[in-house]
Amino acid sequence: MESYRRLAVSPSMVQAAQATRRRARLMRLLERVLTYAALVLASAVFVLPFWWMLITSFKELQEAYRYPPTFFPHSFTLEPYRLAWEFEPWLLFLRNTLTIVVGCLVGTVLTSTLCAYGFSRLRFRGRDLVFVVILASMMLPNQVLLIPTYILFRQIGWLDSFKPLIIPAWFGGGAFNIFLMRQFFTSIPMDMIDAARIDGSSELGIWLRIMLPLSKPAITAVTVFTIQQHWNDFFGPLIYLNSANKQTLSLGLRLFQGVLSESGSD
Repeated sequence: MESYRRLAVSPSMVQAAQATRRRARLMRLLERVLTYAALVLASAVFVLPFWWMLITSFKELQEAYRYPPTFFPHSFTLEPYRLAWEFEPWLLFLRNTLTIVVGCLVGTVLTSTLCAYGFSRLRFRGRDLVFVVILASMMLPNQVLLIPTYILFRQIGWLDSFKPLIIPAWFGGGAFNIFLMRQFFTSIPMDMIDAARIDGSSELGIWLRIMLPLSKPAITAVTVFTIQQHWNDFFGPLIYLNSANKQTLSLGLRLFQGVLSESGSD
């Protein structure tokens, strides 16, 4: 028994245990260093385009088009910002863009959730067929529908207004958004819907008081997609808007780039 105790606390075993702990700490430190290094490299890849855009805005026009490119301006200038601010009414373009984005966002969230609730919780004849037709519309490119929709909006007098860009969002909000919300609604237990119906709640009340509060993650995703889509939209305003005071930021930026390129070439 005494020899066993001496063996259990022998210096060699203590040194081996300490070495094992040091190796474990070293491996954890190495793993952490490699993880942070990979994250820094990955973040640099994503930050590089933003850095290039920012640093180019402080260059002179000749240096901005120079090849090979320079990652730091040789002559720091704020002249591009002055020219951009004096060239276009950016506040007007921003107001027009926000008007379109907010109108489409409200219509998309409301109508897509209503359609999704009908397809997921209501039973009516032809429900699955209509849903399949809506999903099939996702395979049609927007260019295929351009001429018919343009003729329709011209016949009803909607050209050169925000109506062709906002009102279609109030009719379902798009097949993808309906599909996304419908799939999320189907994951909500049916027992909650039945309990609300037993308590006397209407279908609209169930949609408003139960489905929407429980669907915040899906609604957030639809919100982000809708804002990104209509904020960056260039094709729609280019086709339907003609007046200069109704242009959006995307059209204003493209016009400014064209004029700036022409002045640089001269």
